[in-house]
Amino acid sequence: MWRGLWTLAAQAARGPRRLCTRRSSGPPAPGSGATIFALSSGQGRCGIAVIRTSGSASGHALRILTAPRDLPPARHASLRLLRDPRSGEPLDRALVLWFPGPQSFTGEDCVEFHVHGGPAVVSGVLQALGSVPGLRPAEAGEFTRRAFANGKLNLTEVEGLADLIHAETEAQRRQALRQLDGELGHLCRGWAETLTKALAHVEAYIDFGEDDNLEEGVLEQGGSTCWWGRKTPRISPQRLPSLFLSACLLSPTADIEVRALEVALGAHLRDARRGQRLRSGAHVVVTGPPNAGKSSLVNLLSRKPVSIVSPEPGTTRDVLETPVDLAGFPVLLSDTAGLREGVGPVEQEGVRRAQERLEQADLILAMLDASDLASPSSCNFLATVVASVGTQSPSDSSQRLLLVLNKSDLLSPEGPGPGPDLPPHLLLSCLTGEGLDGLLEALRKELAAVCGDPSTDPPLLTRARHQHHLQGCLNALGHYKQSKDLALAAEALRVARGHLTRLTGGGGTEEILDIIFRDFCVGK
Repeated sequence: MWRGLWTLAAQAARGPRRLCTRRSSGPPAPGSGATIFALSSGQGRCGIAVIRTSGSASGHALRILTAPRDLPPARHASLRLLRDPRSGEPLDRALVLWFPGPQSFTGEDCVEFHVHGGPAVVSGVLQALGSVPGLRPAEAGEFTRRAFANGKLNLTEVEGLADLIHAETEAQRRQALRQLDGELGHLCRGWAETLTKALAHVEAYIDFGEDDNLEEGVLEQGGSTCWWGRKTPRISPQRLPSLFLSACLLSPTADIEVRALEVALGAHLRDARRGQRLRSGAHVVVTGPPNAGKSSLVNLLSRKPVSIVSPEPGTTRDVLETPVDLAGFPVLLSDTAGLREGVGPVEQEGVRRAQERLEQADLILAMLDASDLASPSSCNFLATVVASVGTQSPSDSSQRLLLVLNKSDLLSPEGPGPGPDLPPHLLLSCLTGEGLDGLLEALRKELAAVCGDPSTDPPLLTRARHQHHLQGCLNALGHYKQSKDLALAAEALRVARGHLTRLTGGGGTEEILDIIFRDFCVGK
């Protein structure tokens, strides 16, 4: 038993294995996996198009298209004339790169053809590759899936790559790069290693304890002094293998490490919404009384005419939403109806929807007319919306609020006139743009708090799958704490470690993998 446990601990410390088997570059052997090919660059006319292959027949395909030339030096660009293997007709003069496995993106033999990007050239090369025996067009995400299967990427790195491809803002790009670099996977492997050592420690007591009294308090003992130092031992240390003895002597107390892991998991789970907001976008709602300038601000921030701007009160009667890149963060920006007693059924429905969006907002941009702060509508808005959100601390509510006083160009040099006491606010003129830089900086700080800052924060959980497995691990550790029997405690540790393993890709079902890879484009 101990050999299996030690092997498990060693594998967790080393991380996922990399395949190092050298694959041949000749024709594929009968029954071997198919070699795939696809256009990996964008569709349409372009200067250069990249077509790549992956599989054991890649080298064979390169020889056929560049015959009679030999394979170029590995990982060096070479200029070659490509010919149709059926007719011998020239297709293009292209740069080719040869990546023998396992030192390639997929871990298999790979070839890249950098051809001119005209549709006729690309189509001709793809048809030529399709005529080579053993080659077939790739499916969506198949290159990355082979990289995962060959241990080149774990599942969190695959998800980071998908997020990088779809990143639209600076913050999304930074977060995706961190995940692609393996930060989240490395964190989970460290947690799994902690559980592996704790499990090995508990299993040791189960296997080598010779009296019932030894189990009493065992989960709180051990660590650097090891368990046989507690009292006169009934087992000689020589009975334990030297490797396991070293692991036991060097490992910290099992119970202390597991409790520390519980704290870390809880902190990440409490922060899980931030990573998901960063990936899918934070919900920012612009609200205020009629004619405060809400639609003007939405148009200003989105840099396009999303909403109709009119001096007539109640112009906006529905919720208008648009995705926006605000200060590098992804945002779904909502323009809402002015909050007042509606003068008709349509406007009443618009106000109801506006209030509904307020409850769902991650960040509220509360707007008031700086030249009309003493009006009943402004005072009512301050008392109901601004005061209710402003009195809540970040720990009590996930909502945040910025108060913006618009139409500052109408103010006297002394500032806003007589009115109610105002909380911290920003002055802005949507007409002249004065104050916009200050608003964008304030938005950047608020969105960094709402979505997380990829430059400084720990690795974020960006998907519901991450949250599910960490919650499952935390629940299993709760069972471990409550267990009075060592066998049940060991089983709880195994379940907890299984969740961490599946988070990075070990033991994942085909259905889960299909969901993850289906969003990839063909050629990636």
